[in-house]
Amino acid sequence: MFDGADPHTHPQIRPEVHMQPSSRRVFLAGLIRTLVVVPLLDSRLALAAETFIPLRKLATQKGVQFGFAIDPKMLTTNATYRDVVARQASILVPENALKWQTVHPEAERYDFGPADTIANFAHEHKQQMRGHTFCWHRSLPEWVHKTVNSANAEDVLTAHIATVAGHYRGKISSWDVVNEAIQPSDGQPGGLRNSFWYQVLGPQYLDIAFHAAHKADPNAVLCYNDYGLETDTPYGEGRRTAVLALLQGLKQRGVPVHGLGIQSHLRAGDNVGPGLTNFILAVHRLGMAVYVTELDVDDSHLTGSVAARDDIVAATYKRYLEAVLATKAVSTVITWGVWDRPHLVGATTTQARLAQRPLVFGPQGEIKPVSWVVEHCFEKL
Repeated sequence: MFDGADPHTHPQIRPEVHMQPSSRRVFLAGLIRTLVVVPLLDSRLALAAETFIPLRKLATQKGVQFGFAIDPKMLTTNATYRDVVARQASILVPENALKWQTVHPEAERYDFGPADTIANFAHEHKQQMRGHTFCWHRSLPEWVHKTVNSANAEDVLTAHIATVAGHYRGKISSWDVVNEAIQPSDGQPGGLRNSFWYQVLGPQYLDIAFHAAHKADPNAVLCYNDYGLETDTPYGEGRRTAVLALLQGLKQRGVPVHGLGIQSHLRAGDNVGPGLTNFILAVHRLGMAVYVTELDVDDSHLTGSVAARDDIVAATYKRYLEAVLATKAVSTVITWGVWDRPHLVGATTTQARLAQRPLVFGPQGEIKPVSWVVEHCFEKL
């Protein structure tokens, strides 16, 4: 999904105003209580925004990374977008620029331009960068479906990983090597998704991909990334069980998998139960890093005023981040986009209404209730 905005609108970025830590904690606690109970008037939010500490700065102080999924076109066309990304994020990930369809559109041609734009920006602003993704059941170019088969699939996959990971060796700190490999409803052993790579290589495609990525960039943290792990429902519990078994199997076989990405596409009003925190701790006990990789909150089903909807979204963020950060196992929080615009988010279907304000910042980087909630959650660490 892509963030969009008017490239000709450039509101002023407010300077930082510093508070003593004890006064700030009291201020934040009072503000968060207000946010959860009643909507704030725009004038009060504008006044409070004068004291907002950039999330990049606060998260780094607490040993956590905060960042965004990035649209490279926005980096090149919108000065406000660049300012918000530079100011608020310590880690970036391309939304689409490293998916096969974009980076490897033809069998003999790679296009690193869009991802290089992000990599260069990250280097310039002393930010880390994640890579997303090598194996996914979507965003494969037509030539892959036409020419790749069981006889040549391993060579094609490993060559792609070697080329792309090799291009960014030393520039990308972690990779989503395999994305969304679990789909129990497909009826395959271990709950594996009956995806393209599964069909041409079988379940060993995961091992092949992780080994190839490790060979291409031995210092990168290699992750498995998936959705639907967040809620204590039969659906969520089933997916967590399958993912944990998958990770345990990979570790037992000596596959170089180092981290789990929990996408975290939430729905406004979602609650967090003990099943998620127990799952995170179980993954951590495997010696693996845990990242929140695609956080957003779908508000498309909400009614009422913008302020009332913002409060519900903010409360959802608060419950979720307090729970996952309390495990002390989650080291990175990334939202799937920089600022709000109407679009389909990961928790919606193609038939759903558009989410309006699902992210941490409002249009043009506006400070809104969720912004304060995230700052509060980092402040508590």
